[in-house]
Amino acid sequence: TGRTSVCVSGLRSAELRCESKAVTPLQHKHRLTPTEPQCVPPVQLQGTSTPTPCESLFNIYPSHFSYALLSDPPVFPASVSHSSSCLPEQVMLVGDSGVGKTCLLVRFKDGAFLAGSFISTVGIDFRNKVLNIDGVKVKLQIWDTAGQERFRSVTHAYYRDAHALLLLYDVTNKTSFDNIQAWLSEIHEYAQQDVVLMLLGNKADATHDRVVKREDGERLAKEFGVPFMETSARSGLNVELAFTAVAKELKHRSMKDPNEKFKLQEYVSKEMKGTGCCRS
Repeated sequence: TGRTSVCVSGLRSAELRCESKAVTPLQHKHRLTPTEPQCVPPVQLQGTSTPTPCESLFNIYPSHFSYALLSDPPVFPASVSHSSSCLPEQVMLVGDSGVGKTCLLVRFKDGAFLAGSFISTVGIDFRNKVLNIDGVKVKLQIWDTAGQERFRSVTHAYYRDAHALLLLYDVTNKTSFDNIQAWLSEIHEYAQQDVVLMLLGNKADATHDRVVKREDGERLAKEFGVPFMETSARSGLNVELAFTAVAKELKHRSMKDPNEKFKLQEYVSKEMKGTGCCRS
């Protein structure tokens, strides 16, 4: 029997409440597989008499609850059969704290924008969404990571299982842009060598507060050879496009169809030109 710690930060309190739950080896092994409806065994929250499945917590916006998995990294299937009805793929959102990772995820998953002040993500949170890509169902398990330095050791453990990484900076925060190279170094050290990577300049709707030009983001992306686009969780600008592009690349890699030619960089460039760089 192993033990896993789950921390939940409440809506009206920044205090962390930690409940250490005993789990069997079988539960521990499968607690984070993409096909499971719950990521961990039911959590006994303080002041309640019945366990609360974590899936119900994820139905609440991250502004209400931030989920941290502080034990071993998730166990994912080593491979996916081409005959599978749904291809599970793990996507991580990374970048400095406050760049809008959680808002981007909620916009994509729920079509909503989290306005106001919110508690920063603690450790790791995730949501699932299934996309139909050219007749094939691709299940994205999207991991929202904490950007604060003190949680970096937690997120490092998840890099190696990620199939794709969306690296975000805030166009109204020059420091978050300057830190991109440090993030890229970290990705190079901990992530898979062939991980799908895309650079996103978020909060593009904040025209009056912008301090990072689009050209600066394009120049940096070209330097490191990664696709780039600007996004806005508030307006929905390019949010769907970013995740769809990644899903298309992951589907192409999983199916390994020699007759299908797909290049992520070319797809993004074509879609951006076709929509005038503005797509919600």
